[in-house]
Amino acid sequence: MICPCQMQQPSALSYAQCCERFHLGETPSTPAQLMRSRFSGFVLGLTDYIERTWHPSTRPKGLTLSPDDYWRKLEIVKAKGSQVHFRAYFKDEDGFAVLEEISDFILDDGRWLYVNGETETRTFLPGRNDMCLCGSGKKFKKCCA
Repeated sequence: MICPCQMQQPSALSYAQCCERFHLGETPSTPAQLMRSRFSGFVLGLTDYIERTWHPSTRPKGLTLSPDDYWRKLEIVKAKGSQVHFRAYFKDEDGFAVLEEISDFILDDGRWLYVNGETETRTFLPGRNDMCLCGSGKKFKKCCA
């Protein structure tokens, strides 16, 4: 299986080569690795992993993941220091959308933890010649347009 954080990426890694090790207990060594593994955790519904990697000072109580969102692609825009700027593309009942966030992480007792982020969600309409986000491998104009 392709790792969820690698979906629609050239030379995509398998889940076993990428995020599975973090979900099984290995500690990510950078905020970008943690961000990728958290995205995969959201896609796979790994609520316990998301909670474990969220700093207790900002972690919501009783976290539930929405089964109605279909996460399609992760794009790391920039990773520098303790921040990761990313775009996460998904499909919901209204169509395609993108969640863009600049996330803050903290190194706590040798482990990177998510603290919070500046988030914006907006509708996303792929260009006619872009690959469709549904995962078909076809251009948008010949698929979901």
